[in-house]
Amino acid sequence: MLKQLRMELKKIADSKKAQVLQRFFKTGKGEYGEEDIFLGITVPISRKIANKYRDLDFAGIKELIHSRIHEERLIALLILVHNFNRGNKNIRERIYKFYLGNTKYINNWDLVDLSADKIVGEYLLNDKKLFVRQPRISDDARQISNLPLSNSASLSKIRHPSEQKPNFNSSESGLPHMSNALLNLAKSESIWERRIAVLATFQFIKNNQFDNSLEIAKMLLGDKHDLVHKAVGWMLREMGKRDLEIEIEFLNKHSQEMPRTMLRYAIEKFPQKLRISYLKKK
Repeated sequence: MLKQLRMELKKIADSKKAQVLQRFFKTGKGEYGEEDIFLGITVPISRKIANKYRDLDFAGIKELIHSRIHEERLIALLILVHNFNRGNKNIRERIYKFYLGNTKYINNWDLVDLSADKIVGEYLLNDKKLFVRQPRISDDARQISNLPLSNSASLSKIRHPSEQKPNFNSSESGLPHMSNALLNLAKSESIWERRIAVLATFQFIKNNQFDNSLEIAKMLLGDKHDLVHKAVGWMLREMGKRDLEIEIEFLNKHSQEMPRTMLRYAIEKFPQKLRISYLKKK
């Protein structure tokens, strides 16, 4: 099956598109995507191929994700996402561990963005065993930690009460449900692992749980890489779509210290006057 997949990719490769993609994904010497090889295959087509070969075994997926060819790594991740979504608890755990064991190959922003929240975020959201239990646990956090795995859908019903806004001064150990895996990714020297940490929290945001995203955003305020700045700003913006008060409270406390790119992404959808007022503070 793997041989057939690769033959199909070879047939539809487009050298002109490959050149464009290699420039777009910064594959030049010293750039973040240095030495990445592209075939010139678009994401929609990659999705179709991933769906066609979704029954590829783990050995084949591993070979793809270790490939120097970008589209092969992408297809491996798309297959993993598909199998994670339809898998039972054991399959999900295996895919999650496989993903974390192969992060050095998930080494461009599109690879991260199309998989991190769907595998890492979804797994951590629904597996209470991986959360660090702390002495200070809010009622909401207690609800989350006590939910059975089979009742993960009910997480979406939990909301932050207006009187219980996140504590932006809390230490990492004060978080009610931050996982060690998420902390380790956020502290990593790898920009891709840090971006995985940020994007993984998108799944929490979609379920109106913002503490993990806010704490990671605070941890990464001093990050040096713009791909991390963009990811953090994006997640702050997503939080604001669901609870603007929480985003504004965070920005009022941290906007002057955050990188300009991070701020720009965070306030992109704000009314013009409000957006300008934040930018003038920089």
